[in-house]
Amino acid sequence: MGEEVKLFGVWGSPFSKRVEMALKLNGVEYEFFEEDLQNKSDLLLKYNPVHKKIPVLVHKGKPIAESAIILEYIDETWEGFALLPKDPYQRATARYWARFVEEKCMPAIFKCSVGTEDREKAVEEAYETLKLLENELKGKKFFGGEEIGFVDIVADLIGGYWLRDFQDVVGMELLTKEKLPKLCEWSDEFVNHAVIKEVLPPRDKLIAFFRTRFGSKP
Repeated sequence: MGEEVKLFGVWGSPFSKRVEMALKLNGVEYEFFEEDLQNKSDLLLKYNPVHKKIPVLVHKGKPIAESAIILEYIDETWEGFALLPKDPYQRATARYWARFVEEKCMPAIFKCSVGTEDREKAVEEAYETLKLLENELKGKKFFGGEEIGFVDIVADLIGGYWLRDFQDVVGMELLTKEKLPKLCEWSDEFVNHAVIKEVLPPRDKLIAFFRTRFGSKP
């Protein structure tokens, strides 16, 4: 389809990258607009006046906000690559675990980045949450089965470089082969997928950002 597709995002945002992954998997050409979150563009404010956040996908001049909603829009609009299964029960299950990632896993991980006093407790709580997610793999290569799907992309912060590099920078042990072996195997498969690898942010740039933002481990 040759319609005009624009994406407003940030180079290192896992939320922006979710959308890029889905577009790339579907072979959709798009124009990327890098946003400065300290000085948001008039177009971003126009297209997302309520939350004023990235990412925003603009298709045929119509904006869609919120990364998970954008993924479903892409899945329903382009038929090149199915992100969600056709079976209603499987679709509902995928949506359930995607919401689990967003509402349980990500807040637990973000909590680990705030201060150092209670980091040990926060890491343990995050581990318990990730263990539940790991159990859902059930021996599968990806959460979507043999191919990447909706849950895998929503969990890109965990499977991609973000969590790995953050924990290395701050000296935190959370996603390790000893603690979460199946989740680590999934993460390795995820980052080595040809399309995902093309979309992931440069690791050196991401590590430099984390060092500036959070400081290096002692």
